[in-house]
Amino acid sequence: MVEIREIPLAQIRRPLPRQTDPGKVQALMASIQEIGLQEPIEVLEVEGKYYSFSGCHRYEAFVRLGRDRIPCRVRRATPAVLRLHLA
Repeated sequence: MVEIREIPLAQIRRPLPRQTDPGKVQALMASIQEIGLQEPIEVLEVEGKYYSFSGCHRYEAFVRLGRDRIPCRVRRATPAVLRLHLA
């Protein structure tokens, strides 16, 4: 089951480093300020902890805007599923 929730940025783990395009982050920041986030980031919830493997530009835009929480599409998963994402 997938649900949309606002999750504190501090609770989202991003185990795989990603490079972001500064121009894209700036454009997203402007869009978020003007009309809000249109597409939540996706997170896996594994044993009460949140992991994100995509949405790096949206995540970074929220960080730079000083926001505490970000809308997330939450999908519950097992540790085995998490290991597949980390492989």
